[in-house]
Amino acid sequence: MPSFMPARILGIHHMSAISGPAQENFDFYSGVLGFRLVKLTVNFDDPTAYHLYYGDGAGSPGSIVTFFPYPNGYPGRPGSGQVTVTSLSVPHGSLTYWADRFKEFEVDFDRVAHRGSGHVLPFRAPDGLPLELVAASDHVPGVEWDDTDVLPEFAISVVRSVTMVVRQLEPTAELLTGLLGFRLADERENRHRYEVAEGGPGKSIEVVVDAEGPVGRPGHGSVHHVAFRIADDAEQLAAKAELTAAGFQVSPVMDRDYFRSIYFREPGGVLLEIATDGPGFTTDETLEDLGGGLRLPSQFANHRRQIERSLPPLKIW
Repeated sequence: MPSFMPARILGIHHMSAISGPAQENFDFYSGVLGFRLVKLTVNFDDPTAYHLYYGDGAGSPGSIVTFFPYPNGYPGRPGSGQVTVTSLSVPHGSLTYWADRFKEFEVDFDRVAHRGSGHVLPFRAPDGLPLELVAASDHVPGVEWDDTDVLPEFAISVVRSVTMVVRQLEPTAELLTGLLGFRLADERENRHRYEVAEGGPGKSIEVVVDAEGPVGRPGHGSVHHVAFRIADDAEQLAAKAELTAAGFQVSPVMDRDYFRSIYFREPGGVLLEIATDGPGFTTDETLEDLGGGLRLPSQFANHRRQIERSLPPLKIW
């Protein structure tokens, strides 16, 4: 399998998940975890549903977690063909602060565990989405913002890594180390960690092999896809051409207003996206006003009144 030119994939761009009600989602990710709501918009495929984007103070690529909230539905089931855990980077020595905060807000969490050169605090969102905070010495702070009571010295910065489950390692590993330019950094039993670029927070993916476990089922608390960063349109088109030549079914380039995207499934069934860094979240709002009002994709602009009536109420402080 041919490989990309060096550093074409820059790391993780964002993670997108299906969640429970929008208010519950906002209260947890902004209120408890201290993310900034950087964009309030709607699902491109279903304008009756919100699409909520959270990130650091500037909505930096790599800091973004996004959600498609639905008030009704059924819980997802973690398993093969899915991203099953999203790891968030926090400063070294901060997990006591977070454990105390989780107790205060009655968050479902586990005991701190040691992993590699850092420590991990697993927890669950209200809809059951598995998350973990990873505190390690290579943490890089994100852009601060003031409208949170999470102290800056403990704040989440980026999506450090994601863990995906597949039934067979070799086809997925071939894609990661070939066309996507990752390298194997560590392997222990059925867990394999791959890094891209210089490695570190936001530049790794963990692959767990489970040939006997259940197949993942989408629903509340499940990851829809993970997106990798790429610098610009030209690099993205080159990636699309190489993936297509290798036999992958790749979507057309889709304009998501704040970045452009292509989608494909890796051999284990996980939906992947390659997203450009630009143009960014300040294309339709100033940095100071990010997330301050409902923004609609251009194809829905003439239906604002109808869409606003169909969306559930959402109180943003």
